[in-house]
Parts: sequence; C-alpha cells; structure tokens
Amino acid sequence: MMAALSIDSAHAYQLYAQGDDVLNAEITTYLGAFTSKKSYNPLGNRTAGRVSWQEAATKYGFKGSYGLGDSGLLYGSLKGITTGTWGDGDPAGWSIGGERRTNWEEAYVGWKSADLFPALGKDGIDLSVGRQGLVIGDGFIIKNDGFNMGAGAGERLNRGGGYYVGLRQSYGETAILRLGGAQGWRSDLAWLKSANPIQAETSLGLLNVEHVSEQSTLGLLYVHGLDVNDQIASPGQMQREGLNQYSVRYKTNAGNPNVFLSTELTYQDKRDSGTAGYTEGGYTFSDLPLSPTISYRYARYSRTYDPLFSGFYRGYGTWVQGEVAGNYAGAFNSNAAIQNVGLKLKASETVKLGAQVFDLKTLDTSNYDFSGRELDLYAEWTPSAHYYIAPMVGFYKPKKDAGEGGSQLGGDGLNTYLQLMVGLYF
Repeated sequence: MMAALSIDSAHAYQLYAQGDDVLNAEITTYLGAFTSKKSYNPLGNRTAGRVSWQEAATKYGFKGSYGLGDSGLLYGSLKGITTGTWGDGDPAGWSIGGERRTNWEEAYVGWKSADLFPALGKDGIDLSVGRQGLVIGDGFIIKNDGFNMGAGAGERLNRGGGYYVGLRQSYGETAILRLGGAQGWRSDLAWLKSANPIQAETSLGLLNVEHVSEQSTLGLLYVHGLDVNDQIASPGQMQREGLNQYSVRYKTNAGNPNVFLSTELTYQDKRDSGTAGYTEGGYTFSDLPLSPTISYRYARYSRTYDPLFSGFYRGYGTWVQGEVAGNYAGAFNSNAAIQNVGLKLKASETVKLGAQVFDLKTLDTSNYDFSGRELDLYAEWTPSAHYYIAPMVGFYKPKKDAGEGGSQLGGDGLNTYLQLMVGLYF
C-alpha cells in the first residue's frame, strides 16, 4: 500500500547542549525519480502507456529535551514538512503531477521518568501527547499514518504529493504511555487519531504488551476502533468503528545471531471478520564472501481483512509487498496469499545489494484478480551518515490485465519499473 522509506535519520545540528538540556535542528530530505512502462487503473484516471515522474519531501524543524533533575526529562519535537510531485504522477494515478503542500508534521511533548521508578527500569514511564508516529512490532498492523495520496482521487484526499517517498507519517493527534524499560516486560497504551482522509480519519485505542530479551520478543496487541469520518469512509472502513482486533507475534534468533525467525497472527472481530498472518525465516551466511542473507516468508490475508495502518518498516517487502504490485497494481494486504524470497548481500560497509521475488495470489477472484509475480533488484549505498542512494529495477508480470479483472492497462505483458531514491540527513 504505502512505500515510506524507513531509514534511521538520527542526524542533527546541535544548537545547544548542557547536560540533559539539548536543542537540535534536524532536516531530512528524500528525492525520487521514477519511470514505469505500464500503468494501472485503481481509480480509472490512467490510460495505457509509460509514465515518468519525480517526488520530493523535506521534513525540518527542532527536537530537544530539558532535564528536570530527579524528576525526569521533558522532550519534544516541532517540525514542518514540504512535499511535491512532478511529471506524470505515479502509474496508479494516486498522484497526477503538480501536487504541492507544506504543513506541520511533528508537534509533540513528552516526559520520561529517568530513574524515578527503578522497578520499571530506566525511563520506565514515558508519556507523550501531540502529533507523532507510532510503530508496534514490525509494522504489520500499526506503522504510523503514512499513506500519502495525491490528487488522483480528488482534492479532498490530496495530502500534497510525495506518494512513494512517504515522509508524511505522523498521526494527527496521539496520547501514548509507554511502561517498562528496554528489556523484560513492557507495554504501550495509546490513543491515535488519523488526520489522513484516505484512512477516513480513523481513531483507535490500543494496548501492546511484550516481553523483550536479547534473543527474542513475544508480543500481544489489542486494538479497538473508536470512530471514523462517515462522510469519507469506504464501506469496509465503516466497520472500524467498534472493531476489536487481537494479535500475537514472536521473533527470535534461536540463540544464533545469524538466524531470523518471525511470525504474527491476527484476528479482526467486526461485522465481516478478518484474519491475517505471516511466517518468516532467514539465515545469514556470515563466513561466506558478501555475507549473504537468504529469507522466505508466507503471508496470508483473508478477503475481508482491513490492513489498518500497516506500512513499510524493516526493509523492502515489509509491508509493501512488491514495488509495483504493492504500490500500484493491487491491494495486496487484503484478500491475498503472498510468497516472498529475499536475498541480501553486503558488498562493503557502505554498499548493500538485494533481490526480492514475490508470488502474489488473489484468494477470492469473483470481483478482481490481481495475481502476479514480481522481481525487484536494488542497491543501497550510504557513502556517509548524511547521504543515502538507492537505485532499483522491478519486473512485474500480472496474471490478467485490466480487461480480464486485473489492473494493468494495455495487456498483461511484463512491466519494467525503474526508480532512484536519494536521502539527505542533516
């Protein structure tokens, strides 16, 4: 669905620092250039043929903290964001070119307890309110508020372009209470209200409880839907009001740092109940040249499953599954069974190479069939802490074209997709 890059951009220009009293200026910029041989018709505003476009997003502002001595630490952030899309817009018509917007992205304050409550660990109480993001687990259900629709579906849903770079991530309003330290038993209690019209401005409450150790994490999540904007909600989104969702997740290295095992299963209690889940395993051959990592994942989403705020988090394929399929060609976080094979290579300390293969199958084909296969090849170059460069080529072959119940316009032939992403952090 959404393709926000999740690069850790913890870089800043320090304006002031005296003990716990810190004020930093931070700027994060993403630039992207894209071209797709084929186009898609989820909104009916595209014709067959190639599209080429560019995107840019910049988040800028201040982040700081203020020590309260034995009474903990105050912290906060105030940042704006400017986004835009040029050229034809993306191949699905989510953006059509010419979108621009500047508004607030982050505006929150918080308090951490430092060593006030030793039984809860360092900063065992962390309370924050305002405009900010939240990620639970690896973002399978809750990963910020990042679907950045352009003007393709009308001005009311337009968030100002930058659909793929997806830097606009914060919920409109939040209250988040974190209890517990970095390890052992900890929890998150949160109220989130989206300011995103494509999410029907959903508000929800959640409770996350997890046990964290060096080897593994076991987590339990409960989500309760509180409200949606009835005027812009789809029939499926209307069921978010009163939704009860339950999830269990587990990840471990089984005592071997080269091993990665992860799974999550979830059930949505609503009028049209839904289920989803995945199982993934990977291994890094650290003694071989390039330290190759090979992984396999199977994910399944029932026909009526609502992906809520799922989003891109721990790497390509999570949870935008296929750069073409997941972003433009179909709703692959619902009514789908998806197999994924990944390969990552460490060419150097600054260069990583990767490949992702997806086999995507629509489960209930009575209304559409977005089945297909995709191969994505990419490189990630980080020449310094301030720069990130990532070229990619994707090859997507749908089972059916738009005239047969699929979404690709101009036939079911192979689509070649190219993109170049540049990140700047200061």
